[in-house]
Amino acid sequence: MSGGATSLLRVHNEAIRSANPSESSLSSRDMNPPTVISARNLTKAYGVLTAVDNISFDVPAGESFGLLGPNGAGKSTTMKMIGGVSQRTSGALTIMGLDPESHGPEVRAHLGVVPQQDNLDEELRVRENLIVYGRYFGLPLSYLRPKADELLEFAQLTDKANSKVDALSGGMKRRLTIARSLINEPRILLLDEPTTGLDPQARHILWDRLFRLKESGVTLILTTHYMDEAEQLCDRLIVVDKGRIMAEGSPANLIREHSSREVLELRFGSERNATIGVELQGIGERLETLPDRVLIYAHDGEAALEQVTARGLRPMTSLVRRSSLEDVFLRLTGRSLVD
Repeated sequence: MSGGATSLLRVHNEAIRSANPSESSLSSRDMNPPTVISARNLTKAYGVLTAVDNISFDVPAGESFGLLGPNGAGKSTTMKMIGGVSQRTSGALTIMGLDPESHGPEVRAHLGVVPQQDNLDEELRVRENLIVYGRYFGLPLSYLRPKADELLEFAQLTDKANSKVDALSGGMKRRLTIARSLINEPRILLLDEPTTGLDPQARHILWDRLFRLKESGVTLILTTHYMDEAEQLCDRLIVVDKGRIMAEGSPANLIREHSSREVLELRFGSERNATIGVELQGIGERLETLPDRVLIYAHDGEAALEQVTARGLRPMTSLVRRSSLEDVFLRLTGRSLVD
């Protein structure tokens, strides 16, 4: 490899040594993987609006790290600062030991970015999108041609290599966008709402591709407002609301700390839901009344349902389920993640 590709590789290696001089490579299998992203009191304000409010977190190499929260929580703004396309108002931020504002080219050399909205070149064919994008990094065609074929196979798009982009389904376009983000072999992949708008089958295919990337040692940073996606993909996450971190930990630990083992969902009808809470007091560990349903948090949901019926109450529907990150968010903020 020569020319631009050699330069890109040199930037990668220098950034890695800067982050941790004792490590020859970054791997999710390292006993003590180095920190590749570090934020301290990170703040972003737009006039009087504070989009990101004094947040701090670290991400070790090889981890799948999530930012979970509703639209407008500050997730995408945080990603833009990590990606070096938005300047922070205050605080400190380093990527592989480098400040993305003062070392933008070096940081971007080992970042892959999947934006919330696909920005593929509709005038180019599928394979051409990868090759042309790779040229922006100064990579030679001798590297890009086989790399494009490798990435199309990874994205399950080999048979679409010569198709026009506008002929692809939404899920295929998303996979192509991810493939394109990998053209420079990034150490860190930023994914902003990666499965928004996709059907369940397309989401699961995409999840599988992301699992494979993580297995190869790529650090994943993703924003999502889908609780099941966060539970499936994230080793650890921060729950964000109104620009602030409400909680941090693994999905399992967050659920264990902030919710019960099971949840009983009851629907009595829109008018009755608002007043039924008084009659349900004392059942389970905690009660939440939402516009469309009542939630009873309990260790044993079926036992809680028996107590409800023993009081002569007859819900229109009932459902016992495991607690989820949606329940964590409701406990921490007092509102639903999808409000």
